[in-house]
Amino acid sequence: MATLTRVPLVFSSNRVAPAPAASLNHKCNCVASSSPLTRKLPHCSTPSSLGFNPFSSSFPSFSTRQNKGFRRTSLVVASMADLSTVLVTGAAGRTGQIVYKKLKERSDQFVVRGLVRTPESKETIGGADDVFVGDIRDTTTLVPAMQGIDALIILTSAVPRMKPGFDPTKGGRPEFYFEDGAYPEQIDWIGQKNQIDVAKEAGVKQIVLVGSMGGTNPNHPLNSLGNGNILVWKRKAEQYLADSGVPYTIIRAGGLQDRDGGIRELLVGKDDELLQTETKTIARPDVAEVCIQALKFEEAKFKAFDLASKPEGVGNPTKDFKALFSQITTRF
Repeated sequence: MATLTRVPLVFSSNRVAPAPAASLNHKCNCVASSSPLTRKLPHCSTPSSLGFNPFSSSFPSFSTRQNKGFRRTSLVVASMADLSTVLVTGAAGRTGQIVYKKLKERSDQFVVRGLVRTPESKETIGGADDVFVGDIRDTTTLVPAMQGIDALIILTSAVPRMKPGFDPTKGGRPEFYFEDGAYPEQIDWIGQKNQIDVAKEAGVKQIVLVGSMGGTNPNHPLNSLGNGNILVWKRKAEQYLADSGVPYTIIRAGGLQDRDGGIRELLVGKDDELLQTETKTIARPDVAEVCIQALKFEEAKFKAFDLASKPEGVGNPTKDFKALFSQITTRF
């Protein structure tokens, strides 16, 4: 929750001699690092400055009153130094875009940054100055985006590609592959480990990591895609985060669906138990909302859980996230 600071602005009337002009110095510390990084930054890797206009329409709170010839106008300004700075990695992905957008819409609570892989990906989410381009396999490219952050939401993942030539009319199953340099070991293990290490060095206060259900079964079908063992490497990164000493929230999502969020009852579980039920899918916007809500409640810290939802129209849509997180007892 942002801290509101009341800044009085006093204007003289025609009946009173004007007072000497007072200077108002505003210093923004919104990107000041609480724990300086020791890595040397490349010359081209300077963090973009965040613009702040206290008279913008996004801070609309004025009150005016007359008092003995003076008109006093008070402007309520949310101090950006008191907002939580959150970095979303994989911000151009299908779920990452939703998280980034949701945080943008809550500018009274969060200062959001995004990390994407290419300049083209940056343009797909608006190309704002708060979106950084970096390679999660190279820690030096992560440093600028992570300087001064309070929280990190990791949504990066290796993506299998379908081999060309598959004809569904002929039966059989499609074959998949991973591009060179983008295997699960490189993205879901090394890449996520790098993010955890750089964020920890930057003094991050919480890391939210989104993984997948199915990690308890080494023979899960997802592991066979492109011979990537993707769930094995995701699980390895989750364990590394749990052992890092940084407050964490590990969300193992069920089957992701491109549907509207906020209209279903969410379910939490452990050890892939939800995979044995009929409720093993979840809408991407619901995963995004849980990521953000996890930053707001102590009950979500040092927790790892599976996440799915009941079908639409069954049960009551989840609104009390503190109660949801309080159900979770598993640390890994």
